[in-house]
Amino acid sequence: MTNFTWYDVSDATVGLLFGLAGVLGGYALRGLIGRWQADALEKQAQIKLAEADGEVKNKLKEADILARAEVVKAREEFEKSTKARRKELQDIEERLTVREENMDKKALLLEKKDQAVSQKQEDVQRKAEELLQRRAEADKRHAEAEQRLQRLAGMTHEEARREVQKQAEQEVRSEAGSLIRRMQEEAKETADREAARIVMAAVQRFALSHASESMTSTVPLPSDDIKGRIIGREGRNIRTLEAVTGVNMLIDDTPEAVVISGFDPVRREIARQALEQLVADGRIHPARIEEVVKNVTENMEKTIAEAGESAAYESLVQGVPQEILRCIGRLKFRTSFAQNVLRHSVEVAHLMGMMAGEMGLDPAVARRIGFFHDIGKALDHNAEGAHAVIGAEFLKRYGESAVVVNGVASHHEDVPSEGLYGVLCSAADAISSSRPGARAETIGVYVQRLERLEAIANSFPGVKKTFAVQAGREVRVIVDPGQVTDNDAMVLARDISQQISANMQFPGQIKVVVVRESRCVEYAK
Repeated sequence: MTNFTWYDVSDATVGLLFGLAGVLGGYALRGLIGRWQADALEKQAQIKLAEADGEVKNKLKEADILARAEVVKAREEFEKSTKARRKELQDIEERLTVREENMDKKALLLEKKDQAVSQKQEDVQRKAEELLQRRAEADKRHAEAEQRLQRLAGMTHEEARREVQKQAEQEVRSEAGSLIRRMQEEAKETADREAARIVMAAVQRFALSHASESMTSTVPLPSDDIKGRIIGREGRNIRTLEAVTGVNMLIDDTPEAVVISGFDPVRREIARQALEQLVADGRIHPARIEEVVKNVTENMEKTIAEAGESAAYESLVQGVPQEILRCIGRLKFRTSFAQNVLRHSVEVAHLMGMMAGEMGLDPAVARRIGFFHDIGKALDHNAEGAHAVIGAEFLKRYGESAVVVNGVASHHEDVPSEGLYGVLCSAADAISSSRPGARAETIGVYVQRLERLEAIANSFPGVKKTFAVQAGREVRVIVDPGQVTDNDAMVLARDISQQISANMQFPGQIKVVVVRESRCVEYAK
C-alpha cells in the first residue's frame, strides 16, 4: 500500500485548481469573444439596416417623383382630350344649328312648293275639263263631217279605211321591192369585186409550170445504127415490142430518135422505159424484149405510188391512205386536153388553199379537196358516171370526211354543194384549166365539137337557142314555152342526151339543161 504525503496532495490540488481556473478562464474568454463578435455583427446589421432605410427612402422619393410626374402628364392629357372633345362638341353644335336653319328654310320652300303644286293641279284640272269639253265638241264635229263625207263619197268608214290601208300597203311593197333590188345590186357588185380580188391574189401568189403532153413520146438513140437492131430481122423485134406494150413505134427519117405513139399514157410510158433499157443494154431480141417489158410493168406500180406521195407532199396534204395515193399517182399518166391531170390537181390544191385563207375557211380542208377533185379520172374506165361522182364514192369508201366528199362530188355541179368548198373547187379548177398554155386542144377540133353539140340540140322541135358552155361539158337549151310544156322539157332533155351519146365520143359526161321560161311584160303609159 502506497503512502502519500501532504505535498503530494497539495500539488494535485494546485494542479486541479489551475485546471479549473484555465477552464473557467477559457469559458470567460470564449464568452468575451462571442460578445465581441455579437457586438460587431449587431453593428454591421445596424449599418446595413441604416443603409437599407436610406435606399428605401430614396426609392420612395423617386417613386413619389415619378407618380407626381405621371399625375401631371395624365392631367395634361386629360385636359388636352377634354379640350378636343369640347371643340368637337362645339363644332357639332354649330353644324346642328346650321342644319336647323337649313331645315327651316327647306320647310318654307316646301310650303311654297306645295302651294304652287296645288295651284297647278287646280289649273290642270280646269284645263282638263276644258279639253274634255273641246274633245266632245271635236268628236261631234268629226262625226258630222264623217257622215257628210260618206254621203258625198258614197263610202262607209270601214271601206275608206281599207282603201287607205291598201294604198299604203302598195306603196310600202313598192318601196321595199326597190330597196331589196338596190341592196341586191350593191351586194352583187361588192361580191364581184371581192371575188375578183381573191382570185387575183391566188393567181398572183401561185404559179405552176405547165407542160402540155401530147399523145407521143420520143426516145433518143445513140446512133442511127441502133434502128436496125430495134427493127430486127424481118421486123420481128419491133413487132414483138409493139405487141407486148400495145403502142406504135414510128422509126422514120428522124435522126437518132424513135417516136412512140399511143392513147394510153401508162402503156406509152412502159414502152419508153423498156426501149431505153433495151438500147442501153444492147441485147434486143423477142425474149429479152418480153423480159424487160415485164420488169418495167412490175416497177410501174412503185413509180405510181412514189408519184402520188410526192404530189401529196407538194400539195401539203397529210394523212392520205396508200390506196388513195396509188390512185392519185395514176393521174401522172393521165392528160386532159394535153394538161397533166396530176400537176393540175396539185395546182388546184394550192389555189383552193390560198382562196380559202382569204375567205376565212380552213386551208387544209380546201387543199385536200383540190388535191382529190379529179381522182375519179383514174377510175372512170372501171365505172360508169361522171368522174366527180366516181371519185367522191371512192373517197367515201376510204373514210374521207363528208365535207371533202361533197366538195369533190359537187365541183362540176353533179350534186348540190353543201358549203362553199364545192364552189371554191369549181373556181380553182377553172383558173387552172384556163391558164395560158395549160391546155392545148386544136381550135378547129374544139369548135367542131361545140358546133356538133349545138346542132344536135337545135335539131329538135321547139328549140329556140342552144349554147355549148363549160368547154363542151354542158349544153343549155332554151325552148319556146308556147310549144314545149314543163313535162315536154324533161322528155326533151333526155332525148337530147341520148342523141349526143349515140352520135359523139367524149370523155366523162355532158350535162344537158333545158330552160323554159315565161316572161310577163307590161308598159306604164
